Amino acid sequence: MISPTTYRRVIYSVLALSLAIYACTVEAAEKDEKTNEVKIKDITLKVPATWKSAPPSNNLRLAQFEIPAVKGDKEPAELVISSFGGTGGGVSANITRWIGQFASEGRKVKVTQGESKDGKYVFADLTGTYNKSIGPPFLRKTKAVPDSQMLGVILAVEGKAYYFLKLTGPKKTVSSVADEFRASFGANAKEEKPFEQ
Repeated sequence: MISPTTYRRVIYSVLALSLAIYACTVEAAEKDEKTNEVKIKDITLKVPATWKSAPPSNNLRLAQFEIPAVKGDKEPAELVISSFGGTGGGVSANITRWIGQFASEGRKVKVTQGESKDGKYVFADLTGTYNKSIGPPFLRKTKAVPDSQMLGVILAVEGKAYYFLKLTGPKKTVSSVADEFRASFGANAKEEKPFEQ
């Protein structure tokens, strides 16, 4: 026979577990629901409501968003969307250029490919010291920023153009929103395969 004290402990444990599961379920549901649809020429992104849209800082950008820094990071991350008509120089050349924006020492590179509702895409995940562009692009000035991450996407919209989605910032902040970033354009990491040139 169970003592009243043990019975109460079991009941409290079950209640605490139920509340924890409920809280996680509510949090996940809220996270899924709080998105905004943003139409950018031929594509529509579903971005979290916490990502703040900002006017493009130069005429090479169609749109840009600021992603709030997570605890421990001082700077926010930035998502930039561009398209230059046609293939924009091609997939391989752009991936090579993105890789070159990171210092070779300590750099990690993973490139995969997949298919979303808008078309096939290539996904580059780069970490290390990022040579961040500062000032007008034509000046080609950069600042070395250690412990950075870039998630770069080349999305080929069939019959239209290539779209370039580039999310850069502190590694902790960028990695914390990787799933939301993929979800924004309908990608699925589990279905991606290694990129073949």
